[in-house]
Amino acid sequence: MGQKANPIGNRLGIIRGWDSNWFATKDYAANVVEDEKIRQYLKARIEKGGIARSVIERTLKRVTVTIHTARPGIIIGKGGQEVDRIREELRKLTDKDIQINIVEIRKPELDANIVGETIAKQIESRINYRRAIKMAIQSTIRVGGEGIKILISGRLNGAEIARREQFKHGRTPLHTFRTDIDYALVEAQTVYGKIGIKVFICKGEVYGKRDLNPNAGMAKKETRAGEGGGEGGGENRGNRGGRDNRGGRGGNRDNNRGGGNRGGQGRGGNKGGGKNAG
Repeated sequence: MGQKANPIGNRLGIIRGWDSNWFATKDYAANVVEDEKIRQYLKARIEKGGIARSVIERTLKRVTVTIHTARPGIIIGKGGQEVDRIREELRKLTDKDIQINIVEIRKPELDANIVGETIAKQIESRINYRRAIKMAIQSTIRVGGEGIKILISGRLNGAEIARREQFKHGRTPLHTFRTDIDYALVEAQTVYGKIGIKVFICKGEVYGKRDLNPNAGMAKKETRAGEGGGEGGGENRGNRGGRDNRGGRGGNRDNNRGGGNRGGQGRGGNKGGGKNAG
């Protein structure tokens, strides 16, 4: 079953949450169609924004769209102008009040959608598919992925007869439901037809109960990252200095040039007290 079913749908309610969070009775069908319209619109509108997924939450009067992206700067735009424009366009599309949140993906190499889109863009720009896939596999494993599997099918390299190929590295146990596996199906539109790319990325196993809200973990990470920028960032810089790494080295260099430790024999000494001062 693990080989046949969509790995994300298979894990819903176990270790994976839903990308649409709302409750409806009469308007259920209309909401489902509207969610799909919003996702398709965002994908077409922000083509180069590196969108991994869009999480949609609804209250009585407001629709909250959380965009998970590898390039938040492109979506936000200069002074937040682009976000405001997208919000207005979505408001016209849905006739509802829209709120947009943007969450940055720290490791895009571990996101199946972004990896698939990267390969698709390279194939569209006529790069050899084997080279593009091998580069993607290397970058995923380097960042810390436990395994990756990529299936590609279609008229590869413009061949007359379509075929499919598979590339693997590490482990991707699709039957183990506690394994966190990200999956995406991306299509590359080439001159000689469509090429389908399926990406499976194994991020490790999840033990214990997980919060199934798709934004929960990410939101916490974002908050921590913000705190790190204020307090933690300062501490880290201090640590670097203390460990005689970048910060510390810089400090020592200044002292040395001014005639400190190496002043007698090194640069500082030569400048300050003549060549033979050492």
